[in-house]
Amino acid sequence: MEWQPDEQGLQQVLQLLKDSQSPDTATQRAVQEKLEQLNQYPDFNNYLIFVLTSLKSEDEPTRSLSGLILKNNVKAHYQNFPPAVADFIKRECLNNIGDPSPLIRATIGILITTIASKGELQTWPELLPQLCNLLNSEDYNTCEGSFGALQKICEDSSELLDSDALNRPLNIMIPKFLQFFKHCSPKIRSHAIACVNQFIIGRAQALMDNIDTFIESLFALAGDEDCEVRKNVCRALVMLLEVRIDRLIPHMHSIIQYMLQRTQDADENVALEACEFWLTLAEQPICKEALSGHLVQLIPILVNGMKYSEIDIILLKGDVEEDDNVPDSEQDIKPRFHKSRTVTLQHEGGEGEEGEDIDEDEDDDDDTLSDWNLRKCSAAALDVLANVFRDELLPHLLPLLKGLLFHPDWVIKESGILVLGAIAEGCMQGMVQYLPELIPHLIQCLCDKKALVRSIACWTLSRYAHWVVSQPPDAHLKPLMTELLKRILDGNKRVQEAACSAFATLEEEACTELVPYLSFILDTLVFAFGKYQHKNLLILYDAIGTLADSVGHHLNQPEYIQKLMPPLIQKWNELKDEDKDLFPLLECLSSVATALQSGFLPYCEPVYQRCVTLVQKTLAQAMMYSQQPDQYEAPDKDFMIVALDLLSGLAEGLGGHVDQLVARSNIMTLLFQCMQDTMPEVRQSSFALLGDLTKACFPHVKPCIAEFMPILGTNLNPEFISVCNNATWAIGEICMQMGVEMQPYVSLVLPHLVEIINRPNTPKTLLENTAITIGRLGYVCPQEVAPMLQQFIRPWCTSLRNIRDNEEKDSAFRGICVMIGVNPGGVVQDFIFFCDAVASWVNPKDDLRDMFYKILHGFKDQVGEDNWQQFSEQFPPILKERLSACYGV
Repeated sequence: MEWQPDEQGLQQVLQLLKDSQSPDTATQRAVQEKLEQLNQYPDFNNYLIFVLTSLKSEDEPTRSLSGLILKNNVKAHYQNFPPAVADFIKRECLNNIGDPSPLIRATIGILITTIASKGELQTWPELLPQLCNLLNSEDYNTCEGSFGALQKICEDSSELLDSDALNRPLNIMIPKFLQFFKHCSPKIRSHAIACVNQFIIGRAQALMDNIDTFIESLFALAGDEDCEVRKNVCRALVMLLEVRIDRLIPHMHSIIQYMLQRTQDADENVALEACEFWLTLAEQPICKEALSGHLVQLIPILVNGMKYSEIDIILLKGDVEEDDNVPDSEQDIKPRFHKSRTVTLQHEGGEGEEGEDIDEDEDDDDDTLSDWNLRKCSAAALDVLANVFRDELLPHLLPLLKGLLFHPDWVIKESGILVLGAIAEGCMQGMVQYLPELIPHLIQCLCDKKALVRSIACWTLSRYAHWVVSQPPDAHLKPLMTELLKRILDGNKRVQEAACSAFATLEEEACTELVPYLSFILDTLVFAFGKYQHKNLLILYDAIGTLADSVGHHLNQPEYIQKLMPPLIQKWNELKDEDKDLFPLLECLSSVATALQSGFLPYCEPVYQRCVTLVQKTLAQAMMYSQQPDQYEAPDKDFMIVALDLLSGLAEGLGGHVDQLVARSNIMTLLFQCMQDTMPEVRQSSFALLGDLTKACFPHVKPCIAEFMPILGTNLNPEFISVCNNATWAIGEICMQMGVEMQPYVSLVLPHLVEIINRPNTPKTLLENTAITIGRLGYVCPQEVAPMLQQFIRPWCTSLRNIRDNEEKDSAFRGICVMIGVNPGGVVQDFIFFCDAVASWVNPKDDLRDMFYKILHGFKDQVGEDNWQQFSEQFPPILKERLSACYGV
């Protein structure tokens, strides 16, 4: 007998569905309780499916809601459904997939997918064959409903469908889908392409076997009148570009022609999908060759796509000029991510590691519209193409730019400024000759009456900051800084934000060039404190921290400290320990403490205490959570990480002055726990702090070394690059303090260090820190380390030849010299690398120079004049000259 609902039960369920549509919170709570009760009865789910599929007298929203509640039950309790209930639900779904209502069909499709994703694809063997069979139905609703369900299953379970677990149903499904590309209904054509598209990126075998048919079928749909179909065709071609470019290359000319048309499609969603094509193509090696002939068409299209649409301007409140008194709504504020301390060495020119400062460049201009749109995609595409074509792009751009930048319509002028910013990186060489007239024009745009023009001018100017700083300061730096500081106090929040970000970029480029203007800069930043709403306050902290990083100890002047510290400390006192706004403030204070050094002393005690408290609280909460997870919440460990990093900043800035603070606290005990935390970022920051405390107040660290060393050893694991890097650096600092007492610990760490320095693809920063630490270990314990010299000397030399002369390099090279003294044989085969590393010194201290001299001459004497001549013939000329000039060999 088929299951039948009981009339009274049915009325109860219907009442529940009606109530759940009520806006009243008390009613909502009652609904939740009732749901909990009803879920005790297994056949409650039968009622729900019955309302969805059979109760045609009810209105559609109620029937659909019934299906969505059932979907949630499937998600939460499916494993407890009795088999009869599960079977009834599955049968009803398949029998009603062709419901006349699109809403009901879609709901049933979602329900089918949810059951399937519960691992039921294996135990519901008739599902896929039946859905595929229903595609052949003469009834449009049945065909569309089945396709809708299949599309959802393809989205959710694409990997499973291509696996042996199900006997590879794709072998039947893909050819089947391809037949429907020619269907008379656009909705069906669109479903068919969307289904196949799910399998492109994963390179499903069944699709690869039919790839040519697929591409031909896509080409056949190129002129389709339906925008959903066009969008899916564009999406397919973009993905094929990534995975099967070989198949597209023969047709590349016509594909590019097609995409040029589609990027101008009247439907913005189609245009956006098509615009992605240029972004993806730019990453392919064939880009230059494929696009060269088309730039003349493409560039104007991209530039045109960079204008704000009318809807953008409405969403951005582009007509609101002054809004700085309107409080921010909390959902506008994106979560920030703290970038934990990684210890790096200074290189030539002092620029960071490549790929370290990843900034979401193209997004800076429209942050709050965080949805990707045609404007952003066009700008990003122009940016990457500028990096591919470099100055070859300019002949196509410059004639357009002139018309845009001076256009009376602000929307067009604004897009021109964005274009100028987008090409800054790729076309810098060619742009230099125009910058002396363009930069003053952009600085003028900072005073434009439209806020959106002012904000984009901030961003574009920041992209040219490097050039501005390379000119005499009075030429552009001074006027730019003056105007940017005014914009930091703009009446419009978006402009404030853009100006603050741009100013931070300028600070990084200008560094100590800003020193003469510090008083003026601080007055502005401090004034902004009183003016800013919540969101921009967080960006202001960043601008202040960056200023401190950029000017360093020049900030340590009584008048500057008087201006800067009171507002920072006031915020510090206002914020509660659980307020996430502490993160950017702590980061900012960390930079300020490092820059002010002894100037920070009057403020250090409360700041230090609070950091220790934050670490302690977080550890305690983590402990309670691990013991009783149902009673306690997991802590947000970012509080602990940021606090550890600020303690590092204090130790680095205050040096020996931190001694009393450490003496009066239990920081060493806390550090012991942090170093063993399960979260890598916590360990990373605790090793940075350990290294800084070792340098600042070793007597407090020394009693803990026996406990700390084994932990450091186990963290020399390059799987976590930054953790490994900081642990390595801390070991090196400890060596320098321990001296010969380091002996018992050499065997704990040396084998790991030697393994890391010989690993392929190890990042530069980690290689350098590893080499320094091996050198320092060898300096204090040469007898223990020198026997392994041959295993690391070559990568050791190559990784240290690029860093500037500094203390760390000095101690490491002393170590290598001492080890060569103990084991000269270990260096013989790689002596040319040693010569090269020695030549990388600009001016070593006298006694280190003597060590180099003795080793070079000792080697020369040992092999004899003739052999030395032959040996030094292999040297590059510049190396030969340096060694002969500096060391007379």
